[in-house]
Amino acid sequence: MSTDRQYDREFVRTFFTTPTAVEGEDDSAKMLRSAAELRGIEAPDVWVPDNEDATAPSMRAEGAENIVDVVAERGDDFPGEIHPRVVWHRDSPGTRYRGFQQMLTIADPDGGAVDYIDGFVIPEVGDIDDWKKADEAITVVEHEHGLEEGSLSMSVIVESGEAELAMGDLREEMGKPSNNLERMFLLVDGEVDYTKDMRAMTPTGELPEWPELRHNTSRGASAAGLVAVDGPYDDIRDVDGYRQRMRENRAKGMTGIWSLTPAQVEVANTAPLPPESGSWLLDVGGREVELDAEDGRQVYDGDDLDLEASGDGYVLRVGGDERELDDDELREELLDRTAYVPSMSDIVDSMEEFEAAKEAGKGAIAMTQSATLDVDGVTVDLSKDRMWDEATYQAAQTPITLFQDVYEHRPDQHDELEEKYGTDVVERATNVGN
Repeated sequence: MSTDRQYDREFVRTFFTTPTAVEGEDDSAKMLRSAAELRGIEAPDVWVPDNEDATAPSMRAEGAENIVDVVAERGDDFPGEIHPRVVWHRDSPGTRYRGFQQMLTIADPDGGAVDYIDGFVIPEVGDIDDWKKADEAITVVEHEHGLEEGSLSMSVIVESGEAELAMGDLREEMGKPSNNLERMFLLVDGEVDYTKDMRAMTPTGELPEWPELRHNTSRGASAAGLVAVDGPYDDIRDVDGYRQRMRENRAKGMTGIWSLTPAQVEVANTAPLPPESGSWLLDVGGREVELDAEDGRQVYDGDDLDLEASGDGYVLRVGGDERELDDDELREELLDRTAYVPSMSDIVDSMEEFEAAKEAGKGAIAMTQSATLDVDGVTVDLSKDRMWDEATYQAAQTPITLFQDVYEHRPDQHDELEEKYGTDVVERATNVGN
């Protein structure tokens, strides 16, 4: 049996886990069935029927059967990829064997699910030799069921110091004839078990932030041509914290994040995309505040920064600091304190303008951003010039490449994207840079 598969996604925004069997319910697969019905912006890029931590040990045999039943019935219509998570552990041959048996059950062609299964998620991996064991187990599953070798991808959850160090070996090991590690797809952080493995403690008992782990996972994915995903954000009501975590991650090159609820999926699906409207930010006491656009002005009406005209100049107060400034000094101060967040349309406009300039033989051009700031009724006209060259163009292209990747792989989100940006901007965004 041969199954054609392509693992060509450059970005994964959402990694959504679902228990495979719920004890005490008339239908133990009810959560799987509900997740399989998600569509559009509420549907994840990667759905993970979780037959490990999210499912009680006593229910995992039934959970593997539930995956087969639900995916066979509804997998054809699910808009994202499907990657079940099985049990595994670097220090337990018995657990690894149970994970192998789960994969055999799920991938059995007689069950009808494997046609819609894109790969498996392997938790609790150790050093690179353990990654090879998991790869070999998947290879045996493929051979046992007559599947094309390499047709099932493998993603791992980095939950130990061993696994973190193994990412440094991955680039060298992938593609060796003694393994099939080129089947690798995602590197996913698992901060809870990683904290346990590292024997880390905080005064409150909360998880450390682990910025180093997130950086190392993003770097490991970049070096090996894979996709990096952050671990779960447990406070599902803290939407602002979830967004902030994603902003920090994107600055590290990590777009994807674990999602525990459909509401988190929706936030994580939309947050990395460029905004539909541009906005100006003002640094107030080390904190960036978004200004309100009113009648062609960018208005700050907070209490942490005051500005008033005084004689031939101005008095600027920020916190306990008070300064007297002339016109030029005030303009320079506000230029230092402001930043512009470009919209999708802004990015496309700039890229198209640079492409036209390059066609005309120019290597660099100046792009101007201007605004009128209104602080306590005092207005100041600001203008910034930014030089665009090929490197600037390539950096600006990343959010557009993300959009193009989403548009290509998630046709179920086309209507929502066109509603968000407008048909003209969507069409231009899908073509620019190509």
